Amino acid sequence: MTLKTKAMKSKIFLSIILALAINQLAGQELPITQTLDLMLMQGQYEKVIDTCRQIQVYDKVDPEIYFRLGLAYSNILDEDRSLENFYQAYSLDPDNKIYSFMLAKAYYGKGKYKPAEQLFHHLSSIDSMNWGYASYLTSIYMLYNRYDEAIDIYRRFLKNDSTNFRYLDKIGFATLKKGDHEYATDLYTKSLSLNNRNLTAIKNLAYLYSANRQSDTAITILTRGIGIDSTDMSLYSMRAQLYYAKNYNKRALDDYLVILSSGDSSELYLKRAGIGYCNNFQPRIAITYLMEAYKIDSSDYETCSYLGQSYFNLSEMERSIYYYKKVINILTPIYKQLGMSYTLMAESQKGNGMYQDAIASFLRAQTISDNPDIYMIIANLYDEQLNDSKNAIKYYQAFLDNIKRTGGTFSGKYLDSIKDRLEFLKTEPNK
Repeated sequence: MTLKTKAMKSKIFLSIILALAINQLAGQELPITQTLDLMLMQGQYEKVIDTCRQIQVYDKVDPEIYFRLGLAYSNILDEDRSLENFYQAYSLDPDNKIYSFMLAKAYYGKGKYKPAEQLFHHLSSIDSMNWGYASYLTSIYMLYNRYDEAIDIYRRFLKNDSTNFRYLDKIGFATLKKGDHEYATDLYTKSLSLNNRNLTAIKNLAYLYSANRQSDTAITILTRGIGIDSTDMSLYSMRAQLYYAKNYNKRALDDYLVILSSGDSSELYLKRAGIGYCNNFQPRIAITYLMEAYKIDSSDYETCSYLGQSYFNLSEMERSIYYYKKVINILTPIYKQLGMSYTLMAESQKGNGMYQDAIASFLRAQTISDNPDIYMIIANLYDEQLNDSKNAIKYYQAFLDNIKRTGGTFSGKYLDSIKDRLEFLKTEPNK
C-alpha cells in the first residue's frame, strides 16, 4: 500500500469520526480538534476519550489528539493516563509551550519534582515573566529548601512591580524559612505598609514576634487582624495560644469559645476551654468541655489531670481519684522511657570521653529508675577514668547500701570484690 493510499484512508476515517461527532453537535461542521474542544467544554470526557482512541487507531502521531486525551483523563481524575498522554503530546512536539506546561504540571501533581523542575525551568528561560511557570518552579525550590533560588525569582517579579505586596510576602516567607527572622520581619512590615489588610503578613509577623519572645506585640498584631476579618479562626487560635502560654486564662478561654462556636470541636480547643473554666473556678462547666475532649482522646494526660482537679474542686473525690489514676497510668511508661533515654545518652557521652556529662546523665536516670547498677557505673567512672577516690568511695558505698536495702541477685563473690575495692580506696585515697 502506498503512502498516498494510507493517507487517503486515514483522511476518510477521520472524516467519518468527525461526521459522527458533529452530527450530535447541531450539525456544525468544525475541525476535529475544535469538536473535541467543544466536547471538553460540555464535560463529555468519556466521549472525548472514545473519539480520540478511535482516531489513534489510524493516526498515532498527532500531538493534538494526545493533548486532548490528556485533558479528558485529567478531568476524570485518571492522573496516570493523563500524564502518559501529555508526555506523548510533548514528545511529538517538544517546542509547544502548552504541552510542556501541562506535562510539567502533571509531573508536579504526581510528586515527580525533578522532571517537573526541568520543564518549568526551560519554560521560564523562554518567558521569564510568566508567573504561572515561576510559581511552580519556586514551589519546587521551596520544597527542596533552595530558598535563595526562589528569592531570586521573586525579586525579578518585585523589580517589575515594586508595589505588589504578594511578592514581598513570598520573599518574606523564604527568608523566614532560611532562619533570618529579622529581615523577614522587615519584609512583612513593608508588605503590610503596602496593604494594611494583608492577613498573610499579619499572621507571619505574629509568628515572628512570638518566636522572638515578643508575645505582647504578636497579640497586638493578631488583634488587628481579627478587626480586619473576625471570621478567620486561625487568628483566634494563634492569639489564644499566646494568651494560654502567658496564663491569661480568661482571655484564652474567650478566644477558644469563639473557635468552638464556629463549629470546630477539635480536642485541643475543647480541652483548652475546659482548662480555662477550671482555672476560673468554674469546675462544673469545665467538666462539660473536658469530658468532650476526653471522649475524643482518653489518653491525654492533661485532660485527665484537669478532670481530676475539677472533680476535686467539687469535692467528688472518688471521681477525682479515678482521673488522677488515669494520669499516672498514662505517664508511667513515658517516665520510664525518659530514664532509659538518660541512660542511653550517658553511655554515648561515656563512649565519647565526656565523663562528667555522662555522670550527670546517669544521675538524672537514677532519679527516675533507682537502678543500683547506675551507682556502680558512676563509681567506676570516678575510680578508673577520673581518678577521683572520694567520689568513687561515695558511689561504691551507695551501690552497697542500695543492695542492702532492696536485695538483689548479685553474687557474694562480686559484692566482696566491691567491698575490698572500697576498703582499699579508704586506706589508699591517692590511688
